[in-house]
Amino acid sequence: MTLRPWLAARSIVWTAVIPGVVAGYVPWRYFGLAQARLLPLGPLRLLGLAGIACGAGLLVVCIWHFAVSGRGTLAPVDPPRELVVRGPYRFVRNPMYLSVTTIIAGELLVTRSTALLAYGAAWFAAVNLFVLGYEEPTLRRRFGASYERYTGTVGRWIPRFHTAE
Repeated sequence: MTLRPWLAARSIVWTAVIPGVVAGYVPWRYFGLAQARLLPLGPLRLLGLAGIACGAGLLVVCIWHFAVSGRGTLAPVDPPRELVVRGPYRFVRNPMYLSVTTIIAGELLVTRSTALLAYGAAWFAAVNLFVLGYEEPTLRRRFGASYERYTGTVGRWIPRFHTAE
């Protein structure tokens, strides 16, 4: 499968709007990321930078799979047309939310901001409520039995590393 230009453009826009604001703009503007010092580069800051890089990399992979395998974007108003169960979605149902959470956790280690800790906790609580209250019921209605099978074998937040039998 290939990525069509219009879908790529929509994916880029929605990435800037949703995770770009949540994990980029808000921590930068309101929680001290703009003023964070990287030097001296101690173990916590290194771990934080690694978390930011790993979260960003995972986010790109997730968005790619949504676009190529699912033919949609990360936005609830422009969702995938096919159930995405490839790549990171083989191991955990919500790797995109976990990637944003990992980015925020990395920023927390870089800034050491208690306000950012509260923001990250609020973000994850809000995402959990969104997943339980909107996303999962919507996916059940849309994909039926295939989504039910998927939820039976793949965890919501904790990855399950298993082999197919």
